Amino acid sequence: MAKEKTKSKGKELEEKLLRKPKTIGESNPDFLKESMEFCEGYKKFLMNKTEREVVDYTIPLLEKNGYKEFVPGTKYKSGSKIYFNNRGKNLIMVTVGKKSVSEGVRIGASHIDSPRLDFKPVPLFEDSDLAYFKTHYYGGIKKYQWSAIPLALHGVVILKDGKKVKVAIGEEDDDLTFCVTDLLPHLARDQMKKPATEIITGEQLNILIGSWPFNDDEASQKVKLNIANTIFERYGIDESDFLSAELCAVPAFRPKDVGFDRSMIGAYGQDDSVCAYANIMAEIDTKNPEYTTVTVLADKEETGSDGPTGLSSMFLIDFIEEFASAYGVELRHVLARSMCISCDVNSAYDPAFGENYERMNCSYINRGPSISKYGGSGGKYSTNDASAEMMAFIRKTMDENGVVWQVGELGKIDNGGGGTVAMYISSHNVDTVDFGVPVLSMHSPFEVTSKADIYMLYKAMKAFYLTKDSKY
Repeated sequence: MAKEKTKSKGKELEEKLLRKPKTIGESNPDFLKESMEFCEGYKKFLMNKTEREVVDYTIPLLEKNGYKEFVPGTKYKSGSKIYFNNRGKNLIMVTVGKKSVSEGVRIGASHIDSPRLDFKPVPLFEDSDLAYFKTHYYGGIKKYQWSAIPLALHGVVILKDGKKVKVAIGEEDDDLTFCVTDLLPHLARDQMKKPATEIITGEQLNILIGSWPFNDDEASQKVKLNIANTIFERYGIDESDFLSAELCAVPAFRPKDVGFDRSMIGAYGQDDSVCAYANIMAEIDTKNPEYTTVTVLADKEETGSDGPTGLSSMFLIDFIEEFASAYGVELRHVLARSMCISCDVNSAYDPAFGENYERMNCSYINRGPSISKYGGSGGKYSTNDASAEMMAFIRKTMDENGVVWQVGELGKIDNGGGGTVAMYISSHNVDTVDFGVPVLSMHSPFEVTSKADIYMLYKAMKAFYLTKDSKY
């Protein structure tokens, strides 16, 4: 008989002591099929391209799954599902746990705003017989990526009489579209010598909206007038109504499967719709948890989380206080024993730009959601930094529930960096860690994610919500 080959001491130690990350496909070859089914719902969700649209889409979904609108002062029974709508731009979802709220809550936070081109308060103008809307870009973008692509208009306008008009133009196949123009290569010699930040300037991000004049020889600015008249006839909006509007331009691309294997999704706004959808579905599918779950969809993350709908405000904390007060529990006692996953994306390693990443500590497509102990920029400025206890709790929870996960930083230390809402929640004495899907081409008009990573994040959030363990 042939001798069995014995492992060397070095091989045994290697298997025992060293990490050997595997992709999800290597761990579970059939996982992609499940992921594809889950992501069909996600692709529909992605057609909601503003925070208001996400809230409007999600509330009927919640009500279909047994959620009731939150009534302050109500003492809810274990298993109850409730939601709170803040200004039509935030949504908080709760599943009441078996344990007293005094034992803390499990918070999952995602943001539902994305980089875009916001309209200026006085946007409509004419130049050289062409009509345009002026914009002010929102969030971190490469401005040149927004020229010469089809754009759709989304938002709301409050008219003089108080009527709210919802706008969504340019998403249907037979719908009209808009664009920011660019300079032809034949005349772009000087343009191409400029730094990338100046190839297209902020004041050049004007949206082309028309060219045909109003038929009246006595009228001035005839193209502008014709467009203004068209807008008024269709929507009842006049030029002064733009002062009380939230309008923006977003890429008109529809979500598409990417790759011959259809293993990825390409779409606008996946930062952070990808985490928001996984979080929402995990919240809905969480039944009778030990600890009360609090899932929050935030606004204004891309511009610093300021204002009454950003997480630097008190809307989440005020809600938790209102909820806990019905049980006679002090807010500070709830927060001190709570935990939060700041569910936000990370940058996926891109071999085309590999020099910008530190390969031992970055995120990779198809290796599961990425845990980021800290974010911020060089020197860990403007960051939450999760404790060893919090990291141990997350590791244990994920491993015990078969979640494939990885760790990741946002690029090399001195090469930039970025933040999430984690530091705003942790500032209220809540242990918090970042956990999200790796993204290729982040903040571009067409971001790419892995279907397996998305579905695995759903499983991760559900495991977090359903865990019976406490790290205390």
